Amino acid sequence: MTLREHIIELRNRLLISVLAIVVCTVGAWFIYHRAFIFLTDPFYESVRQLNPGAGETKPILTLAGVGDALTFQIKVSALIGLVLSGPIWLYQLWAFIAPGLHRSEKKWAILFAAIAAPLFAGGMAVAYWTLPKGIAILISFTPDAVQNLVEVPHYLDFVIRTMLVFGIAFLIPLVVVLLNMVGLVPASALSKFRPYIILVIFVFAAVATPSGDPFTMCLLAIPMCLLFFVAEVICRINDRRRSRKTEKMLAD
Repeated sequence: MTLREHIIELRNRLLISVLAIVVCTVGAWFIYHRAFIFLTDPFYESVRQLNPGAGETKPILTLAGVGDALTFQIKVSALIGLVLSGPIWLYQLWAFIAPGLHRSEKKWAILFAAIAAPLFAGGMAVAYWTLPKGIAILISFTPDAVQNLVEVPHYLDFVIRTMLVFGIAFLIPLVVVLLNMVGLVPASALSKFRPYIILVIFVFAAVATPSGDPFTMCLLAIPMCLLFFVAEVICRINDRRRSRKTEKMLAD
């Protein structure tokens, strides 16, 4: 295939991807109110956990400008459209890259995607579950006689950032296994530096979580440690398999 044909194919696949995102965004416009309830439920759950007294004012979500409601609805619809159209634009990306990969590379890419997707989704689910407690802890620092007015766009950025951090963090052990598969990270090194790796995980969790509270930090760090232990076991098994294969080749 010539360079011109590659460019044409890339253009066509980009057009299909953009069209899919636009169509899904338009469809997401009609389910915006359900999505809004889903996104704001952690905030209102955190307010219920705070249970302010009779003389205290509850934190509320606000929109600062006249056009902010429309801008926010467009932003949320576009975000949902990007997620809903994911299978289409991911397939277009794969279809463009796959012809240049070897058979073994295709196998590893498919395996990575099959494992990464549920791990990423699981991380985001854990984040959504921890959000009410994290938000409640942060709001609890509001001084008495001061009402906390949380702007909806800033709140959405906070929720998305938290869920992305958790999702990406859950992928780190998978990356460790892949590095072991290609021979860059031996299991012996993981065992040797295990205490330091656990310390780094907790430091990462403390820095990466937007709320920064110990509860959210532990709910990110503990699953990461468990996934790391699983990754270490897999790496150890893979190293033993590689060692037996090498010994067999030398014996032959």
